[in-house]
Amino acid sequence: MCSPPAPTGGATHAPACWKAGWEAARPRVLAALELEDEPAGHLAELASALEGAYTRVLDGLGANTAVQFVGGRLQIEKLGPIDEPPMMTEFRALIGQMLPRVDFPELLLEVFDRTGLAADFTHISGADTAMEDFAVSLCGLIVAEACNVGLVPIEKPNVPALTRARLQQVDQGYLRAETISAANARLIAAQSGIDIVRTWGGGQIASADGLRFVVPVANLHTGHNPIYFGRQRGATWLNVVNDQVMGIGGLVVPGTLRDSLFILDAIHTIDGGPRPETVVTDTASYSDIVFGLFAICGYQFSPRIADLADTRLWRTNTRTTYGPLDHMSRHTVRLDRIRAHWADMLRVAGSLTTGQVRAYDLIRMLSRDGRPTGLGDAFAHYGRIFKTLHLLQFISDDGYRRMIGTQLNTQEARHRLARRIAFGNRGQLRQRYREGMEDQLGALGLALNAVVWWNTLYLDAAVKQLRKGGFPATDDMCARLSPIAYEHINFLGRYAFTRADAGSGLRPFHDPAAEG
Repeated sequence: MCSPPAPTGGATHAPACWKAGWEAARPRVLAALELEDEPAGHLAELASALEGAYTRVLDGLGANTAVQFVGGRLQIEKLGPIDEPPMMTEFRALIGQMLPRVDFPELLLEVFDRTGLAADFTHISGADTAMEDFAVSLCGLIVAEACNVGLVPIEKPNVPALTRARLQQVDQGYLRAETISAANARLIAAQSGIDIVRTWGGGQIASADGLRFVVPVANLHTGHNPIYFGRQRGATWLNVVNDQVMGIGGLVVPGTLRDSLFILDAIHTIDGGPRPETVVTDTASYSDIVFGLFAICGYQFSPRIADLADTRLWRTNTRTTYGPLDHMSRHTVRLDRIRAHWADMLRVAGSLTTGQVRAYDLIRMLSRDGRPTGLGDAFAHYGRIFKTLHLLQFISDDGYRRMIGTQLNTQEARHRLARRIAFGNRGQLRQRYREGMEDQLGALGLALNAVVWWNTLYLDAAVKQLRKGGFPATDDMCARLSPIAYEHINFLGRYAFTRADAGSGLRPFHDPAAEG
């Protein structure tokens, strides 16, 4: 197999077969990324954007009460809560009371029946299945994997779809990463068509964060980290969530290796939905090279900044002074180094977007012994432009900071739901191979999306019923509802796969008065 070029201190040396493949893919890749073979115009636009960003920040400092300079060091006040619309508390309580009470297996089966999800689970041989109650078997397996309880509480010898032999047959032939990804794509598309979703976002914003799992059995795809795993080993499920609250992709990472090295790989292998434009992450050990790789692939990398006081800003104009920001922006982006390596940078972008190389491997090749190669240095200078643009917007735009915080809070809420679902075996993974962990965590991701889809469906119906009854539910109020609620879902102790009648409409809403 022809492998991508290996970056060296100077030019990139690429094999002939890879160069031929790049020449064929170049027009399509450059058009998709809106880049040109000659970087002069692109770099001039970036320099102008950077100068404009500095000007906007400086012009707004007088009115920006959140920004202060203490001892010459920049500080930003933490964002406070936004005032909620009138009647929001009552609205949220009414919606919470109306959601039907349901057992998790029944919820899964309803999602399968209403979306036709079983059609995405094709046999590994490509043959169609003629199994009766195939969806029931699939839901049983997803409960076993996602809840981390195994087959023993799921199997029922007197139910043909839930016998151990049937469950093992379906597991071996149908439940794998490819089919789980296809099912996720169907759920993502189905959820985006529900009316209330448009108040949450358009799918162009996504966040990536890791959920840690202890793995107490021997597994080469794990690592040590005493903070998360104590004296044992563990793995990280790096998952990507969009602003419509759906999981659009994920990767299993050994131990707790730097998440930023894997995020671009996860973004490039999403299951479905719109291609994200902005990628939000929590405070982490990101690098200038990471900013550069995200930027050249067409993504805005937007990590949350924990401390701006020691942050370094970069400039392209050496003759301008930037007032109180001058001491933070003494370092200059070397545009000449970007120009010298631009052709190789475009090839790297082509390799990443076409899946010829993993971003994790590439980032490691761009640095040697902690020092960047020539190409790595070019990416670092390119990334410094976008990092500075991000930091300047972070300083001046509280809406931008709030967007980052809101998206990360959404991801944290999904992680809490994931812990609630994966309660078995003390929340530990006991798979001995990477493929087993990927399949189990893929099932957990599908289960999370199923809960979000189901909640979205009934939230939308509840809002419409309240509006029909005269309640003034505005879009602003709907935007503050979350489909990650789970108090009405029972995950423990009952695994009865009873079908709802999908043809007769939705389940009746919960009535607390009737319950009393």
